Amino acid sequence: MPIFTWKADTKKGDTKRGEMDAADEAMVKGQLRRQGYVSITVKKKPKDLLEYIPFLKKKVSEKDVVVFARIFATMINAGLPLIQCLDLLGKQEQNKAFAKVIGSIREDIEGGSTLTDALKKFPKVFDDLFVNLVAAGESGGILDVILQRLSGYMEKSMKLKSKVKGAMTYPISVLVVSIGVVAVLLLKVIPVFKTMFEGMGSALPGPTQFVVDVSLFAQAYFIHIGIILALIVYAFKRYYATEQGTLVIDGLILKSPVFGPLLKKVAVAKFTRTLSTMMTSGVPILEGLSIVSRTAGNKIIEIALMKTRKSISEGKTIAEPLIDTEIFPPMVGQMIAVGEATGALDTMLAKIADFYDDEVDTAVDAMTALLEPFMMVFLGGLVGGIIIAMYLPIFQMAAAAG
Repeated sequence: MPIFTWKADTKKGDTKRGEMDAADEAMVKGQLRRQGYVSITVKKKPKDLLEYIPFLKKKVSEKDVVVFARIFATMINAGLPLIQCLDLLGKQEQNKAFAKVIGSIREDIEGGSTLTDALKKFPKVFDDLFVNLVAAGESGGILDVILQRLSGYMEKSMKLKSKVKGAMTYPISVLVVSIGVVAVLLLKVIPVFKTMFEGMGSALPGPTQFVVDVSLFAQAYFIHIGIILALIVYAFKRYYATEQGTLVIDGLILKSPVFGPLLKKVAVAKFTRTLSTMMTSGVPILEGLSIVSRTAGNKIIEIALMKTRKSISEGKTIAEPLIDTEIFPPMVGQMIAVGEATGALDTMLAKIADFYDDEVDTAVDAMTALLEPFMMVFLGGLVGGIIIAMYLPIFQMAAAAG
C-alpha cells in the first residue's frame, strides 16, 4: 500500500505529524478522525529513489530486531503503554526501513489490532517463532518477560551463526584469492613469458607447454568461461529451489566429511534452544515442533522433525522418534527422555543447547586448524607449480650454457 504523510490538530490544539500506510487519502482521514484529530491534511509520500533499486534497499537485520525486542521489553516492564512504547521506538530507530515497520505496527494497534496480528504483516522481519511467542505473551499477560526471552534467544542464535560463518570465511577467502591469482597469471603474466619463449627456437618442456596452452585457452574463451560459470550457478540455484534438489543437496551437505558433523551440531543446538524457549513461554510442544522444523534451515532435518511431531501426536514420547531419525545423537535422546520423565523438559533442552554451543566452538576450532594448512598447501602448490613451469625453459637454457 502507498504511504501518506499527514498533519492534524488534536482537540487541545496541539499539531501532530506522522505517516500511515493506506489505500487512499480518505482512509487516512477516516482513521485520524476516529482517533480524535481535526484539521487534517494528507499528502501521498513520494518514493525514495533507492526503493526502485532492490539491492540498495535498506533491510532489517536480526540485530535490529534483537535491540527492538530488548528495549521494548524494558519499556513495557517500566509500565509504559504499548502505543507509546512503539512511538518512541519508531522515533529513535536509525534504520528507516525498520522505523516504517514499527510505525505501521503502532498504527494497526491504534486501529484496534493486537500486537500479534500487527507483527504477522511483516513475515520477513518477524518470523513464526517471534510472532507465536508474542502471542503467548499477550494471552498470558507476560509480554515483557517473553520479549526478554526472545532477545536472549536471538542473541545466542546470532552468536551461533557467526561461529559457522567465521568457519566458512577462511576457506572461501583462500579459494577466491587462488582463483584471482591464477586468473592474473594466465591472462597477464604467462603471455609475457610466451613472447619471450618464442624467440628461443626450441621446444618447451611439457609442464611449460601445458601452462601456455591453458593460458591461450583462457584468453580466447574468457567470456565464454564466465558465461558457462554463470549458467552453472543459475542451474544450481534453480535445481536447489525444487523439492528434489533441496533434498539431494541438503542430504549431501549433512554427509560431507568436514562440514556435515559441524552442521549437525549446529542443528541440535538450534533445535534444543528454540524448543526450550517456546516451551518455557507456554507454546504447546506440537506447535513448537512445527515452527522449529520450518526454521531448521535444512530440508532433511525439517522432515525428521515433522516425523517426530507426527509420532508425538500419535502418543509417543519426544525422545524415541528423535533417536530414530539418526540425525540427533543418542545422548540427546537420552537426556530428553530424562527431561520428560522428570517434568523438566524445557530446562533439559536448555542444558543440551549450552552443551552443543560449546561443541560447535570446539568443532569450528578443529575445522579451522585442519583447513588452514590444507588451503595454504593448495594455494602454494597451485601458484608455485605455475611459476616453476614458466621458469623451466630458463633453467634448461642455463644448464645448456653451462
